[in-house]
Amino acid sequence: MARLAVRLTPRGGRDRIDGWAADAEGRPVLKVRVSAPPVDGQANEALTRLIAKALGRPAGAVRIVSGETARIKQLEIEGVEAAALAEAFGAVP
Repeated sequence: MARLAVRLTPRGGRDRIDGWAADAEGRPVLKVRVSAPPVDGQANEALTRLIAKALGRPAGAVRIVSGETARIKQLEIEGVEAAALAEAFGAVP
């Protein structure tokens, strides 16, 4: 199981992964945009589907473990190791 920090931008035009950045404390986060609005969990659902698709996992394998209502979220992905994250999203800076 792998953990992934994500900075989510809802209503970002289209669903896409923009690569790595640093948060305010300098920790690496994966920048992700989704077209869904942050209403009734729509943006979070779009995020989990997009990450699951990028990793070739079912949507149920990706879950938000913290930051449900925040821009910075912590995800847990079942059946994936850190090496698979680097392969899908590039090496963590």
